[in-house]
Amino acid sequence: MQRRLTGMVKHSANWQKQQRRIAKLDSRTANCRHDFLHKLSTETSKNHAVIVVEDLQVRNMSRSARGTVDEPGKHVAQKSGLNKSILDQGWGMFRRMLDYKQAWRGGEVMAVNPRYTSQTCPECGHVSKANRLQQALFSCVACGYTYHADVVAARNILALGHRERLNACSSREG
Repeated sequence: MQRRLTGMVKHSANWQKQQRRIAKLDSRTANCRHDFLHKLSTETSKNHAVIVVEDLQVRNMSRSARGTVDEPGKHVAQKSGLNKSILDQGWGMFRRMLDYKQAWRGGEVMAVNPRYTSQTCPECGHVSKANRLQQALFSCVACGYTYHADVVAARNILALGHRERLNACSSREG
């Protein structure tokens, strides 16, 4: 629909009709995303009392790579595509939904620092950039532990959340 629009005369009747079609499609897409995120966050908050998430800075992650006139950015088109996919996922919206739904149910959402969560071995604790030479595979250079990188990162995030929760509980008692 967007490509069709580019071939039309701006502000003509057909151009305006095409604009309305695109707006309607965008609205449907947004509604589908919103519905999915509501269902997922409701199901997640019903089944878990404590939810641990990475404290991702979506605004910083989706910042433009255009650069300046003096120093133009590199890989701008790829970064633009990545930014669009990050924003299409609705990470920030999902986190806000989890926060208020957990508050309703008396649960807790913890946000942990994402630093090194995908480079730390859950078995031996070794941290190295070399542990993640491939996007989908984690392989510890110290102990040889190998597993899917996203699962390893999720285990590390959960362990970090448990540690922070235990530290918070012990500091309140002491």
